[in-house]
Amino acid sequence: MHAPCQKRVWDVLPAIRAAIAVELVRSGVSQVEASKMREIAPSAVSQYMSGKRGYRIEFDDRVKDSIERLAQDLREENVENLVARICDIYRQLKGRRRPVRGRYGRVRPLTQCHASSIPPASGTGLCHGY
Repeated sequence: MHAPCQKRVWDVLPAIRAAIAVELVRSGVSQVEASKMREIAPSAVSQYMSGKRGYRIEFDDRVKDSIERLAQDLREENVENLVARICDIYRQLKGRRRPVRGRYGRVRPLTQCHASSIPPASGTGLCHGY
């Protein structure tokens, strides 16, 4: 049995990270530069671009807009706290009632994936309210 927070870590957060990397590259940033901006390996960006990494979730327009804004802010070096911005994007998804379609066509409501009674790590101040 898996804890609900594991779904968040395994499915949704990788999809958000992948979407940010893909948006950076689509906007003209090289894969190497995108990896530096995100502080990840260039091979991770390459895998995001090819669909080998990062769970495929179809985001709604509001979430896509937030990802585009974050990518633009990363390009302009205007991001003070990347983790907080990713958590903000996740919060937009948390209350959705419409199902999401994953990589293999499985459909499930996001609210089912993210109900969690596990508090954030002590002292981090990150992602409260999940």
